[in-house]
Amino acid sequence: QVQLGESGGGLVQPGGSLRLSCAASGRAFSTYAAAWFRQAPGKEREFVGRINWGGARTYYADSVKNRFTISRDNAKNTLYLQMNSLTPEDTAVYYCAARDLGGEFTTPRAWSYWGQGTQVTVSS
Repeated sequence: QVQLGESGGGLVQPGGSLRLSCAASGRAFSTYAAAWFRQAPGKEREFVGRINWGGARTYYADSVKNRFTISRDNAKNTLYLQMNSLTPEDTAVYYCAARDLGGEFTTPRAWSYWGQGTQVTVSS
């Protein structure tokens, strides 16, 4: 069992940066793949990016590639999402997720554990 909790959201101007954190409980987190999703008002939850258990492999949605970076510190049981060059289209609630299984990973149903989300608003 893994419990996740996001932090670091807030209001940022277009072009700005923000770093989200996701604190995990449970020693097993270091063996789990992890991901970030986001959900804008009136839209479905969408995949942002994924990182493997060791942190060596990442994969991003085209909409955030070259702007967002996922990393993790397994010693601290923490997942990160560094977001740069933010635009109003990035406004959403951001969720972290984890799982101990492989396979398809871009849909929410593929992930077992979820945080409660943190709001990111990009506006001038």
